[in-house]
Amino acid sequence: MSLVIEEKDLQKFILIGDRVLIKPKNPSGKTKSGLYLPPTVQEKESLQSGYILKVGPGYPIPALSEADESWKETREEVKYVPLQAKEGDLAVYLSKNGYEIEFNHEKFIILPHSAILMLIRDEDLFK
Repeated sequence: MSLVIEEKDLQKFILIGDRVLIKPKNPSGKTKSGLYLPPTVQEKESLQSGYILKVGPGYPIPALSEADESWKETREEVKYVPLQAKEGDLAVYLSKNGYEIEFNHEKFIILPHSAILMLIRDEDLFK
């Protein structure tokens, strides 16, 4: 099932927790023997790849509270363990764990970080 979002700017998207936003890489659509595959067959493959566009803050860590010091002001600051994935990485992921959205007539995938099997990072990509 696909969700269509009528928003103007991708920069306004805020991902929650350990989620990442991926732009799927266009597969070649051709088998090794030269046969062309329809898009429905390509989408059902369990492994996909795509570029990471946005990354959530990470895994939340419970705040430590000191019960012995009742005079101290308690402040619940949420801290996060950051994700290994970064914007611009090429990710190989399990497609069955993702949620497809459509934004500006393009397909994107929202995926939990645990569904990513491998990252390929090119440090010189944005230089």
